[in-house]
Amino acid sequence: MLKSKTFMKKTRSGGVLKIVREHYLRDDITCGCKGCGECKQENPVLQLEPVLESSICQSPHYILPDTNVLLHQIDVLEDPVIQNVILLQIVLQEVRRRSAPVYKRIRDLINNPEKCFYTFTNEHHRETYVEQEPGETANDRNDRAIRTAAKWYNEHLQKSAKTKNLQVLLITNDRRNKEKALEEGIVAYTCEEYIKSLVANPELVDRLAIVSDEQNEVESGRVIFSEHLPLSKLQQGIKSGLYLQGTFRSSRDNFLEATVWVHGDAVENKEIILQGLRSINRAMHEDIVAVQLLDKANWVAPSSVVLQDEGESDDIESVEEKEKMLKSTEKVNAKPSGKVVGIIKRNWRPYCGMLAKSQIKQSTRHLFTPADRRIPRIRIETRQASTLEGQRIIVAIDGWPRSSRYPNGHFVKNLGSAGDKETETEVLLLEHDVPHQPFSQAVLSFLPKMPWAITPEDMKHRIDLRHLYVCSVDPPGCTDIDDALHCRELDNGNLEVGVHIADVSHFIRPGNALDQESANRGTTVYLCDKRIDMVPDLLSSNLCSLRSKVDRLSFSCIWELDHDAKIINTKYTKSVINSKASLTYAEAQMRIDSPDMNDEITKSLRLLNKLAKILKKRRIDNGALTLSSPEVRFHIDSETHDPIDLQTKELKETNSMVEEFMLLANVSVAEKIYEEFSEHALLRKHPAPPPGNYDILVKAASSKNIEIKTDSAKALADSLDKAECPEFPYMNTLLRILATRCMMQAVYFCSGMDSDFHHYGLASPIYTHFTSPIRRYADVIVHRLLAVAVGADSTYPDLTDKQKVSEICKNINYRHKMAQYSQRASVAFHTQLFFKTKGIMNEEGFILFVRKNAIVVLIPKFGLEGTVFFEEKDRVKPKLVYNDEIPSLTVENTAFYMFDKVKVRISLDASNIQHQKIRMALVEPKIPGISIGENDQNTINGEPEPKKTKLAK
Repeated sequence: MLKSKTFMKKTRSGGVLKIVREHYLRDDITCGCKGCGECKQENPVLQLEPVLESSICQSPHYILPDTNVLLHQIDVLEDPVIQNVILLQIVLQEVRRRSAPVYKRIRDLINNPEKCFYTFTNEHHRETYVEQEPGETANDRNDRAIRTAAKWYNEHLQKSAKTKNLQVLLITNDRRNKEKALEEGIVAYTCEEYIKSLVANPELVDRLAIVSDEQNEVESGRVIFSEHLPLSKLQQGIKSGLYLQGTFRSSRDNFLEATVWVHGDAVENKEIILQGLRSINRAMHEDIVAVQLLDKANWVAPSSVVLQDEGESDDIESVEEKEKMLKSTEKVNAKPSGKVVGIIKRNWRPYCGMLAKSQIKQSTRHLFTPADRRIPRIRIETRQASTLEGQRIIVAIDGWPRSSRYPNGHFVKNLGSAGDKETETEVLLLEHDVPHQPFSQAVLSFLPKMPWAITPEDMKHRIDLRHLYVCSVDPPGCTDIDDALHCRELDNGNLEVGVHIADVSHFIRPGNALDQESANRGTTVYLCDKRIDMVPDLLSSNLCSLRSKVDRLSFSCIWELDHDAKIINTKYTKSVINSKASLTYAEAQMRIDSPDMNDEITKSLRLLNKLAKILKKRRIDNGALTLSSPEVRFHIDSETHDPIDLQTKELKETNSMVEEFMLLANVSVAEKIYEEFSEHALLRKHPAPPPGNYDILVKAASSKNIEIKTDSAKALADSLDKAECPEFPYMNTLLRILATRCMMQAVYFCSGMDSDFHHYGLASPIYTHFTSPIRRYADVIVHRLLAVAVGADSTYPDLTDKQKVSEICKNINYRHKMAQYSQRASVAFHTQLFFKTKGIMNEEGFILFVRKNAIVVLIPKFGLEGTVFFEEKDRVKPKLVYNDEIPSLTVENTAFYMFDKVKVRISLDASNIQHQKIRMALVEPKIPGISIGENDQNTINGEPEPKKTKLAK
């Protein structure tokens, strides 16, 4: 059946265009119900025996939710208990338009056969399609279409003997829609009514989102926060300059202070300070907000006060007292200050954390404390409080009324006991937004079928290099081997060097589910005891991994070099290799150093090592930086998987050898893809730090009579090379660690969207990532670009769309940053586990930074950093004198300078189960009047701890 509409439209030239819109209706669209005798269907989705028992609907039933229920109650629908759900086409279309994340979650439910979620295309069904009536709004028409479909389903199921007892319940939170449904004889309930009726599943009530009308937000005349302006007014204000748009960033140390980083280059003051609950006005970390600048007379200075939110209720008076104390301490160095007037885009996500202990017994209302200190507490209602005590849980935010100090939310999921290793790993992955669920069947369906072998088709545009003595050099236990090397002498006396990289792009084709999942993950994440792969294990540890003694597809960059490591020519080609050895760095070093070994692999390694030293010297002479950061390796117990030893990683010559040729390959490939795709090349840059970043490094070095020049990367590199102290050899490492902290973050970018390509740290005018496609999606894109450039593969639209390439760069920059944060969190957690079993230890360390009330100490043995506080809450305060220029901190007449050697006592502070931390207390030098207390804390003259206060410097 065909419905068509015809209408006329005037064109710009004054003509008239006739437009015909056609809408096809069918009578063969099935209901999806098993046992239906009316529909001819092979694989019905909806089952005859629904598992749900409802006190308000005694008969077996399916549920049909409307748009708002899907948008707001997705956490309920995802529960395994909820099955046999009818999703209308019109509802899915509206959800897709309003929330892409929720739509993706719904698609996952539809694809899960155990959930029995059926999509019914009501808009093309002859008996359920409705046309919009004159004067009827689109929303009212959609509601009518939903009611029509619900009514049709109930009438349709009555026609078959097996389904005549089944009912379809309309679930809607729209009061008018429910009233009209009941008038039309349709059984309808609100989501809350229906969920509370499921007598066998009372825990589902906790997962209900609190959806309240705006007019009911302010109760009993109490208003804490000013109303957020509507988006239209915010946009007008931003355009006129009345308001500024920026990213809201909460302080970790002070819940009453935040900053807004203003977007755009036209604004002189990029950072605006917000102080006080009302100035923050319900904004949350990473929200996009509109702020109004205060008059200059009301500007404030950033506070040095540490202030954690310890409130258990809406005690706004105590918060106001803290605000007065906060402001009274800071009257100088005022900076641009403002207040939030509206939210442009919320950045709410599910939050991990724990329930705060309620002081009201038997209460169902509780405060949830997020693991991230930058997120405020969230009020939830739960009947499982006693069960959830001591558990890590997930909570989602539903809204933040103007009358409440805290946002409202609902319970989503119990992750497990706090402190449990599996639970804590899950928390750090969720908190850092690391995709870590098992790969779906849709993704796995695009993997090669096993057994796999290279075919003649695979050899097209590919050369055979299996005769070469190729080998890989990697850390111990590495299974995702991205790269392999070879070097041999040519007949003309020159050297041939090849870098062979896993040809991942051969297996991951553009646009399919495997490619989309890899693009979303962006990078492999390496935790202390596990690896979260970017691509499925069949590829990462098998077919793409360049293991020895097996044929593998690769992408090769091959140079002809003279003996001074100067490039004569370069060739890029897809290839097939057969690695002759998979070596660790130590094994490769042993071969190079052993006079008894002269096989082809060893000879190749020695030539590579010789050339690498020349390449490294040349890079450093050109101004490349050699920086340092303490990296640790945990030795894990094979049975318990707990850390049993902790030590810093030892770097060998072979580490540097591999690094040099990876750098050379990355630079060569960057030049090639930019030559071919000047507007679409995916490159990597490292911006030069602002001069002010180096202040701390220059001052610290100066205090030790060392001059550090920072005019250029070369000046900095030369200064660091000269910064030697014979009686203190570790000084140079400390300076390089500090220099690393001064650097900017390196980022991926599209060449057509930027003009500054320079990589500051490598002193290279152009750079990219080509050498690790198993673990970095950026490298996959670079492989595709290079394959097109050398005629080994064909291009596709997204590859030559600079906007699309730029979006890819944005995601992989974000994923790379989150991977780094999660890896650091994993190291911190395993360090806590290590010291939990080892107990208290005294170790030597060096002062890395001095603060106004503390020193930051680095323990080289463990690569561990910790803070020794001299002025904390619950302590008698010593006399402190801080000098920012030297920099130094004098405690009771004992001066501490950066890089000074100290001895500290290390212990695990587990007093806060959610925020356990490594605690350091000073042992040497001994300060008169200060000693190590029974609880490994600094106390003064053995005086008892004063009464606890909530305000601490």
